[in-house]
Amino acid sequence: MITRSPSVLQSQESTHPDVTPLALQSAWQAQLSQAIRDPGELCRRLGLDGGWLPGAERGHSLFEVRVPEAFLSRMRPGDPQDPLLRQVLPLAAEGEVVRGYVSDPLAEADHTPGRGLIHKYAGRVLLIASPACAVNCRYCFRRHFPYGENTPSRTQWEDSLEYLRDDVSITEAILSGGDPLAASDRQLAWLAERLAAIPHLKRLRLHTRLPVVIPDRVDDALLHWLSTTRLQKVVVLHINHANEIDDAVAAACERLKGAGVTLLNQSVLLRGVNDSVETLANLSERLFEAGVLPYYLHVLDPVAGAAHFDVTDEEARELIAGLRGQLPGFLMPRLVREIPGEASKTPL
Repeated sequence: MITRSPSVLQSQESTHPDVTPLALQSAWQAQLSQAIRDPGELCRRLGLDGGWLPGAERGHSLFEVRVPEAFLSRMRPGDPQDPLLRQVLPLAAEGEVVRGYVSDPLAEADHTPGRGLIHKYAGRVLLIASPACAVNCRYCFRRHFPYGENTPSRTQWEDSLEYLRDDVSITEAILSGGDPLAASDRQLAWLAERLAAIPHLKRLRLHTRLPVVIPDRVDDALLHWLSTTRLQKVVVLHINHANEIDDAVAAACERLKGAGVTLLNQSVLLRGVNDSVETLANLSERLFEAGVLPYYLHVLDPVAGAAHFDVTDEEARELIAGLRGQLPGFLMPRLVREIPGEASKTPL
């Protein structure tokens, strides 16, 4: 396994045939290219005490900083405990070796029948549509994923599509990454068209954080190919705290719904970010106001570098019990863990 380096996005930009020249970039592409990638700049912009910088630089050396301006604008200046900042600020603790925390916590290497294709569960296949992310979350379970070995070319995409054509039990294609919406709309429209031509496919699911961290990503080009595919469309957003949902994010969600998209959310339970009943209840309420249903609340995947975010199973169950006393059932996320080799997510 390798840590995703600053060169991943840069190399994709230099070799991918669908990359837009800088002068012709759309608003979201420009914001993506201008994201903060320096820990010193991140600390300065938020007015953090200089004592945070050495740890930020240490963590950055293991997994680079990437924070878009639109996401930065929702953080509280001068507050190192801001729940959005905690998700993206590198720490020296990321270099600690903790027993049980590994580079491939979900054993995805054992379920990769082709380049950029992961087949773990019956009836659905995950495709790595882009190795890039708009934001590098410090707890990411794929922070060590070998994207260089799993970013297919156009020719290799045909092999993945053939795999789906040959297995009539597959009814759902999941676009993931990285973040699938970091790919160009030309590439995504091409892929969606070919997936829709596979008769036994019913659904197209996208797991993405881009509409949250750069709401301008939900533009006319994206909405066009989403609205014209015959496949049922599900977008699973990744939002961990109510403060992530500002008016621009809510508007992006409304546009997606207008294109016939079902919106769900999955969160990760993170110490210091959302490990309280009040915070989780506020998140569910804010999600529903934005037209998004809570879906999963994942306990932390034990990926190397993220142990400081861990919340114990006992604490997690107590939080869910507290939530049940405050929320209606349809706003209750399902508390789950992903266990390698199991046929589905495992409820806790």
